[in-house]
Amino acid sequence: MATPEIFPAYTKVWHSEPYPAISPTKPELSARGKVVIITGGGTGIGAGAAKAFAQAGAAGIGIIGRRENFLISSVADISAVSSSTKVEYAVADLTNKRATEAAFKKLANSLGKIDIFISNAGWLSKVAPLTDSEDDDWWASFDINVKGSFNAIRAFLPYAAPNATLLSINTAIATLPPMPGFSAYAASKIASAKMHEYLQAEHPELRVVNVQPGVVKSDMNIKSGFPAMDDRKSTYHNRLEAPLTLYS
Repeated sequence: MATPEIFPAYTKVWHSEPYPAISPTKPELSARGKVVIITGGGTGIGAGAAKAFAQAGAAGIGIIGRRENFLISSVADISAVSSSTKVEYAVADLTNKRATEAAFKKLANSLGKIDIFISNAGWLSKVAPLTDSEDDDWWASFDINVKGSFNAIRAFLPYAAPNATLLSINTAIATLPPMPGFSAYAASKIASAKMHEYLQAEHPELRVVNVQPGVVKSDMNIKSGFPAMDDRKSTYHNRLEAPLTLYS
């Protein structure tokens, strides 16, 4: 089955490569003195965001993930970007409440109060029709994207600095018309987005933002069957370059 067309972007200009206005080295975008914590920081968007905050001069960056080998590699990459940034990691499965609390406590004790928390860890279940999906794999999207985010929010709040920012990495698929095969991912991500909206309403001292980053080159985008939109010369305003077969 081919994917539906990608709907027009909400912005007038579509960027597929970094551009000067968003450069982390711009003084206006400085993160100097800030402590940043990122879940899913060992690979993909999380690792890339960590390096960008190091370029922006963050005082401390803490990354959390399940796979220690990827975290260790990411710490080395981040440290290579900025020798003045203190970088730490903590291993935790976000579906485990106690492990998540311990990870945030460890990083906050080492780095200080958290100014910016990027809730990035996520799971994409196997792309398949709802009725053909494997039960445990389908529900894994909710375990990680909803329960994991819930645990991370609760673990973050005791260590949040005044006027802290929480960026939740979400997806446009959650708000677009149904794309066959993505029911678990879309449903769990719209639940996560609504949960973060409630967090903002109940904690006005925070700044909570749901972010839709597009299809970024990562293990998840490979699993999805969509080509990455970053670092490409082609335009994605209206549709993918060619139909993709996600499942037969």
